Amino acid sequence: MVSIALMVLDSRQQYMPVVRTTLTVATYPIRYMIDLPSSVGGWLSETFASRRHLMLENEALHQEQLELKAREQKMAALEVENARLRALLGSTAKVQEHTIIAELTAVDMSPFSRQIILNKGSLHGVYEGQAMIDAHGIMGQIVHVSPLQSTAILITDPKHALPVEVNRNGLRSIASGTGESNRLILDQLPNNADILQGDLLVTSGLGGRFPAGYPVARVTEVVRNHDLPFAHVSAEPLAAIESSREVLLIAKPEQPHIDTRASDKEAAKK
Repeated sequence: MVSIALMVLDSRQQYMPVVRTTLTVATYPIRYMIDLPSSVGGWLSETFASRRHLMLENEALHQEQLELKAREQKMAALEVENARLRALLGSTAKVQEHTIIAELTAVDMSPFSRQIILNKGSLHGVYEGQAMIDAHGIMGQIVHVSPLQSTAILITDPKHALPVEVNRNGLRSIASGTGESNRLILDQLPNNADILQGDLLVTSGLGGRFPAGYPVARVTEVVRNHDLPFAHVSAEPLAAIESSREVLLIAKPEQPHIDTRASDKEAAKK
């Protein structure tokens, strides 16, 4: 009965977020002590790793660094060309988003949700609704923030939906989670929609939560049943949902300051 009363108060009066935040701060030392053996074990394992393993890893990382440097040089040239073309078209270049690096500390083991806990909170600049990515693509978004920790929902959670578009032709849709770590579904796409197996899905930017242009998933199955109004489309997330330990939280770009006085003067002249 107490639980039911608390749920009713939470849904109608919004009293519980403050209590939840207070309890999160209060239980942080306990969570830290629980995670301490795992952290110490990982530290000891890394400390006593064999010299040969470290040499091989160092060589692989060095080779990867060289490849990334070469790609970076190419990207720099493309950015310069893109900026020049934008100047010719009279448009302004987009401002690159700021990011916050966070580490995964715990995983919600509930079979009905796909959520993780990160080691960064509001004191580090994290806020609710913030987009989360890894090295491969979109992973999810922040749903709860405390001063020292935050909770994120993954794009594979059944309650999560993400506006996407097909990179090949700009076709827009909604990618919904299924509860499975390797499958999303695209809702309400008509049978004649121009979508194919292997198409890349990227964020469309609609809704304002996720910046446009970030990779999300790749279409794995398109089933068209002419007896039904919509096609059945499945996609596999590009992000390493089950293995990523570090993530990037994308901060909202700062809005440019607009001089309203100049606008008023121009309006007065007209």
